[in-house]
Amino acid sequence: QVQLVESGGGLVQAGGSLRLSCAVSGSIFTISEMGWYRQAPGKQRGLVATISRGGSTNYADSVKGRFTISRDNIKNTVYLQMNSLKPEDSAVYYCNAHAPTPWGGDEYWGKGTQVTVSS
Repeated sequence: QVQLVESGGGLVQAGGSLRLSCAVSGSIFTISEMGWYRQAPGKQRGLVATISRGGSTNYADSVKGRFTISRDNIKNTVYLQMNSLKPEDSAVYYCNAHAPTPWGGDEYWGKGTQVTVSS
């Protein structure tokens, strides 16, 4: 089992910055990829960014050049630095961990942290 706890959300003006953190505990050795997803009211949860154990990253087109995902394997924490925030970035942000298994993989989710960007 893996436990994920997000922090760092809040209210910020457009153009501002926030850094989200995701503390990981439990069976950390099973995790291959970590990521951030977001869900706005009335919309489906969607990918923001992912990072592999080796540090390879992937971003949604809408956040490329503005957001940076990183991981600290000593602190067992994943970060999402969000710059140049826009009102459309407002959503609940969820941390995700993927653990490969012979049957495909297990997905773990945090409870989410609210990000609100005012115009």
